[in-house]
Amino acid sequence: MGETDVLVVGAGPVGLTAAAELRRRGVACRIVDRLAAAQPYAKAVGIQPRTLELWDAMGLLPRVLDEAVPLKGQLTYLNGEPGPRLDLRLPPDVPFGFAALPQYRTERLLTEHLAGLGVAVERRCELTGLVQEDGHVRASLTTPEGDEEVSAQYVIGCDGAHSRVRRVLGIGFEGDAFPSRYMLGDVAVDWDLPEGWAVRSMGTGGDALICVPLPEGRYRLSMLAPAEQPAEADGGVAHGLEDGWRPSLADLQAVVDRLSPRPATIGDLRWSSSFRISHRLADRYADGRVFLAGDAAHIHPPTGGQGMNTGIQDAYNLGWKLALAVRGLAADGLLGTYHAERHPVGEEVVGRTVRHARSGFTGEGLELRREAQLLVNYRGGPLSDPEGELEGALEGEPEGEPEGALEGAEAPVPGDRAPDCGQLERPLVSHPVRLFDLLRSPHHTLLLYAGPETELRSLHACAEAAGAAAHGLLNAYVVFARGAEPSAGLFLPGLRDAGGAFREAYAATDGEAFVIRPDGYLGARLPVGDPGRLVGHLRRTFAAG
Repeated sequence: MGETDVLVVGAGPVGLTAAAELRRRGVACRIVDRLAAAQPYAKAVGIQPRTLELWDAMGLLPRVLDEAVPLKGQLTYLNGEPGPRLDLRLPPDVPFGFAALPQYRTERLLTEHLAGLGVAVERRCELTGLVQEDGHVRASLTTPEGDEEVSAQYVIGCDGAHSRVRRVLGIGFEGDAFPSRYMLGDVAVDWDLPEGWAVRSMGTGGDALICVPLPEGRYRLSMLAPAEQPAEADGGVAHGLEDGWRPSLADLQAVVDRLSPRPATIGDLRWSSSFRISHRLADRYADGRVFLAGDAAHIHPPTGGQGMNTGIQDAYNLGWKLALAVRGLAADGLLGTYHAERHPVGEEVVGRTVRHARSGFTGEGLELRREAQLLVNYRGGPLSDPEGELEGALEGEPEGEPEGALEGAEAPVPGDRAPDCGQLERPLVSHPVRLFDLLRSPHHTLLLYAGPETELRSLHACAEAAGAAAHGLLNAYVVFARGAEPSAGLFLPGLRDAGGAFREAYAATDGEAFVIRPDGYLGARLPVGDPGRLVGHLRRTFAAG
C-alpha cells in the first residue's frame, strides 16, 4: 500500500492549486486524474483580480501575465442596438485588473508550476473507493498498472460537478438545473469591435450571443443550442460539457449571423461542445479527513466567471490549514474552519450568479468589487478576532446574504481581505515597496505599526511571543509611521510608511499589531502592548507547544 500525506483527486485548476500550496509548505502529496490528458477546452476563461493576487503570492503571476489578456469590460446590444457598457476598471488601490485566459492555459501553467515543486499529475488514475480509518484515509485507485490502495492522512476531492469523492461520502448536493441547453466554441472572429471587450448581444425570446476575448485574437462563444437538438438524458447532475452532439462551425456562424452587432465571420474552430447549467451546493465541505473544493462543492451559472476563481480560493484557504495539520501544529478545530469559512461564500456565489443569470449584472459600486472577489470575508468566523474589530467600521450586512459572506468597509477588520498599499521604504531597496511583497511567504505575517512614542521593547516582546505561539511559522515586520525613525536597538525588519499609505489603507494607530493569515486575510488587530491577547488569537490556529 502506497502512502502520502495528502491525496488530491482531480487535476483541474482547483486540484492543481491545492497540490501546489501543499508542496510549497513541504507536504508530501499525490494528485490523480481519471483523464488520459488535460482537456484542450477554453471552459473557464475569466480570471478575477483576487485570483491574480493569489498567483502573485504563489509565484505564478509573471507567467500568467505573459499569457493572459486584459478584460476591459463588456459591450451590450439588444436587437442590434447598443446598450449599457460595463467598464471593468477598478480603483488604484486594487493591484490587478480583470483578465481572460483559457482554462487549458491555466491548467498548463499550474501543472508546470507544480512540476517545479516536484509533483507530476498521475493520469488515467481513477478513484473507486474511500474508507476512513483511525488516523488516515484508505483510497482505492484504478491505474494503468492495475488496482492500487493508498493510505493518506487527508484527501481533497477536486473532481468536479460529478465528483466521485462526494458521492462516496454520501454528501448531499441539492439544487436545480436550468432547462436550456447551450453550445460553446473557441474560434477566431473577424470583426471591427474593440479588442479586450466581451460582447453580450441579446435578441428576442432570450436569444443571446456572448463572446469573451481570448489571447491571439480569439473568442469563446456561448449561445443557446438549437431547439431541434434534444438534450441528453440526465444521469445525475446536469452540469458542464456533454459528450454527445457538438456544434459545427456552421451552427455557431448561424447564431453569429443572427445576433452579432457587426457583420462577422468566424473560423479556425479549435473545439466546440454543448453544455448544461445547474446550481447546487454541497451540504458540507468536509467529512472527517476528506474535503471538497471547487465544482465538487458548488456549481452555478458561469455569469461573471465566478466558478473556477471561487474553487481556487477554496483550495488556497484549505492548503495552509492542512499543512499545519500534517505537521501536527494545528489547533483542535482548525480544519473545521474550512467549511465554516468557505461554505457561506459558496452559498452566496451560487445565489448571486443565479440572480445575475436571470436579471443581469450592472457592475456598479461594490458590485464590481464583489465580482472581482475582493469582498469575500470571514468576519465573525472562528479565526477572526472579534475583540480587535474597529468600533463603527462595520456596515450593515446586506439583506439576503449569508452572514460572513461579503461586505465592504472603509478600514479592514478581522476577517477581511488584507489590502495592498505602496510607498513603503525599506533599507537597501531604492524603489518603493508594496505591502504584498511581504505577504508572499507561506507563513503568517505580523505587522507592528510604530509611532514616535512606541517602545522598542514592546515591539520585540510582541514579535517574540507571536513567533513562539506560531512555532516559528510567522514573519514579523515593524512599519514605522511618518515621524518615527528606526532605532539602533531594533532587531526586527523595519519599513517606513513614508507616504502614509499603510496608515490610510488600514486606519492604523500607533502601537497596533496586525496579524495576516497565509491566505491574505486579516486575522486580528490588537495593541502591541498586550502580547497575551495576540498569543490567545494565534492559539485558534496553532497548537500549544
